[in-house]
Amino acid sequence: MIPSASDLTYFIEIASTGNLSRAAERLGVSQPSLTLALQRLEHSIGTGLFLRSKKGVSLTPAGKILLLKAKVLLQEWESIQSKAVASHQEVHGTYSLGCHASVALYSLPEAISEAVRTYPELELQLSHDLSRKIAEAVISVRLDMGVVVNPVRHPDLVIRKVCDDEVTFWQAAQGPVAKDVLICDTDLLQTQELLKKLKKSGLDIQRRILSSNLEVVAEMTAAGCGIGILPGRVAQRNPHHKLTKVKAAPVFKDEICVIYRVENKSLKAIQVLTNLIEKALTGA
Repeated sequence: MIPSASDLTYFIEIASTGNLSRAAERLGVSQPSLTLALQRLEHSIGTGLFLRSKKGVSLTPAGKILLLKAKVLLQEWESIQSKAVASHQEVHGTYSLGCHASVALYSLPEAISEAVRTYPELELQLSHDLSRKIAEAVISVRLDMGVVVNPVRHPDLVIRKVCDDEVTFWQAAQGPVAKDVLICDTDLLQTQELLKKLKKSGLDIQRRILSSNLEVVAEMTAAGCGIGILPGRVAQRNPHHKLTKVKAAPVFKDEICVIYRVENKSLKAIQVLTNLIEKALTGA
């Protein structure tokens, strides 16, 4: 068991005064409390630290060794505490942030640009995957925060909704379109739900072009390769695409959220990044 900083402080005072009563008086604690602290420390070290006599106490060989190191240990602990407090009050250090690559393209560049210019000691590690996997990584403390779509509520997470989006069917606004071909990423839950509704809407498209990259889906849709299933923010991100929604097509509503663990809610860097991402997505 690692000794507490207070127990080490009490030990140093006892060694300095050579008397438990005097040490207790100078520390402002009761003598029984001081005795208990000393017992905890000796149990933690595994041997006695003082020799008792009528005149007071004196250090054992083990106590002398500990005294040489105790002050260094306390200085290290104070340094660790200072850095830990600074992480809550200042924006510096390395933080890991995850989101789907397509979400990153429209949510992160502006926010991160402002963050790195304003906070020169801030470093970021980006990770890209499906939103549900990003959420799992934040819950399991493999990521500090994430920008995710439609996160499932979890007791360990703070979920801050930033904006809305909708996933639906898009086609090129001009030129010929292969309307019997569907271009999509079937790994997305939104796509899976929309495909269930496809027959009910009268759009029973059998031919498929599958891609895990939504930007590729958008480019191919704009080129008239078929009808693409896309989030609105991806479909409209590139003004050269000129995509339009397919009339009467089903729609899946999305919520874009920033997530992080509950214990990180007071971290200044997390607060700053969340606000910058919200600003980038809403223009507020």
